[in-house]
Amino acid sequence: MTSHCLYGGHVHANGIRQHFLRYGGDAGARAERDAVVLIPGITSPAATWGFVAEVLGRQFDTYVLDVRGRGLSQSGPGLDYGLDAQAADVLALAQTLGLERYALVGHSMGARIAVRAARSGPEGLTRLVLVDPPVSGPGRRAYPAKLPWYVDSIRQATRGMSADEMRAFCPTWSEEQLKMRAQWLHTCYEPAIVRSFEDFGQDDIHGDLGRIQTPMLLMTAERGDVVLDEDVHEWCRLAPQTEHIRVPGAGHMIPWDNEPGFYAAFGSFLGAPVA
Repeated sequence: MTSHCLYGGHVHANGIRQHFLRYGGDAGARAERDAVVLIPGITSPAATWGFVAEVLGRQFDTYVLDVRGRGLSQSGPGLDYGLDAQAADVLALAQTLGLERYALVGHSMGARIAVRAARSGPEGLTRLVLVDPPVSGPGRRAYPAKLPWYVDSIRQATRGMSADEMRAFCPTWSEEQLKMRAQWLHTCYEPAIVRSFEDFGQDDIHGDLGRIQTPMLLMTAERGDVVLDEDVHEWCRLAPQTEHIRVPGAGHMIPWDNEPGFYAAFGSFLGAPVA
């Protein structure tokens, strides 16, 4: 099957080196549609979302970001790994790439980044797709995952890790998915992951929702415990423009659990069906 991956690139934006993968391009019907910037979750370098970007790239000019401290983007001590810096990265990336109209699709931590980026009403941002965002924060229900799950797997991957060894952390994943995660997890800089995880409990994105006018699609997992029904109700009250859909048979890693259901959940929200 022909790949829609065009290239990987680096830009200097918001004061750091940012790496991205581009899929699809802007030729043909894609030229008439908004670009898509995909923001992965806390320990998901851009390469691990390639299978999703391949599908998005059939219809949209698609860019997958390595969030700072992950993948091939700038990492190491001395960087700010907080939510505000991550959101500023996304907006600077879009500007540097010259994207005149674009949608943000964020998963988990990436969805929180998209919300924070959208609150300023940036020019060119047309839509938000928020995939199972952690709704934790000060005084709220804690994020259900535990930090050692991330730290232990990163440390093991840093030494070298096989797909079989990764299966202990992700027992339901396919062999291909396990191989990809085992290959790339070592690029997740532990202090960046710790800061992002701590921010799940310290930085409340609900205060951003009322400032956002951009149309939103909130996509949540039927089997997950990250976004409960009462969380959906609060979200839609704070941002009445939100459309909500639950993906059947999926946990938090929705496209890994139910890939066809994930694509179907977009409907035509991005301006054309995803698949």
